[in-house]
Amino acid sequence: MLGQSKAIQAVRAQLQRYAGCDVQVLIEGETGTGKELAAREIHYASARRDHPFVPVNCGAIPDSLIENELFGHGRGAFTDAREAQPGLVDHARGGTLFLDEVDALSDKGQVTLLRFLQDNEYRPVGGGAARVSDARIIAATNARLERQVAAGRFRRDLHYRLHALYLRLPPLRERSDDVVLLARHFLDAVALRLHGPPRQWSEDALQALRAHAWPGNVRELENVVLRAYMATDGDVVGFAELVTAEPAFAGTETLPRRRANEPELGFSAAKLHAIRQFERDYLMQLMQQACGNISAAARLSGTERRQLGKLLLKHGIETKQFRSP
Repeated sequence: MLGQSKAIQAVRAQLQRYAGCDVQVLIEGETGTGKELAAREIHYASARRDHPFVPVNCGAIPDSLIENELFGHGRGAFTDAREAQPGLVDHARGGTLFLDEVDALSDKGQVTLLRFLQDNEYRPVGGGAARVSDARIIAATNARLERQVAAGRFRRDLHYRLHALYLRLPPLRERSDDVVLLARHFLDAVALRLHGPPRQWSEDALQALRAHAWPGNVRELENVVLRAYMATDGDVVGFAELVTAEPAFAGTETLPRRRANEPELGFSAAKLHAIRQFERDYLMQLMQQACGNISAAARLSGTERRQLGKLLLKHGIETKQFRSP
């Protein structure tokens, strides 16, 4: 995982420690923070590195097929089952089974997984004798499972099973020192992938990248870099190309610090800074007046609720800070 910030250095240290401890790991983090990448780092730094890493999106498994997907089936287990098929647990034998979006499991899916985690035993659908798996389980979610448990949407006993080791991935706004490093890395990677000319960022573009709230985190940054590269004809990706790639950047440029003997900031950059500052101040006052209720704030401001939500994300404003106890 790329980065020089204290937050990501602490994460890397945890990943190395967890690689040497062969138990379940629960990874929590917002969408786009790199949960699967973290799980892969644990796997490939561990003694299991020469065995399979098997990722599965729990939200994509139909409730009726959860046991078949995880444990496979025997010949004749159901219509058209002409031969036995191994499940994901078998494919991950000796390696790691990565359960992404584990909070999306239905009640039946949670019970099925809990039963397996209790003693690592399972039976293929229609398969007869029990089998034992030695696959390591790493689960990930973009929700706070403790809150899901408190709300009755996730089993507490399953949470305990998955929570042997815990890792929280920081959002990109908490590791802003890494934005420039990542942006340059992704720009070089895009050039290699597209077999195009190498390009570099202008200073005003980098300033805007630093100022952005990045609600979609590293994945959003990677996509913005790709679009900005495609929008550029010359050797330098500037602020104009950045706005073309993502119109939300039209209000994200901030005033850079002046150094001695440097000219005053240009009119364009100063205007963009003023617009961004106005937006943030207005939103803060609006949400305070609406006590953190987005629907009420949308009515007060005459703004569509979805658009208001995007503006709040853009400026990194969390509504819970305005809610009464």
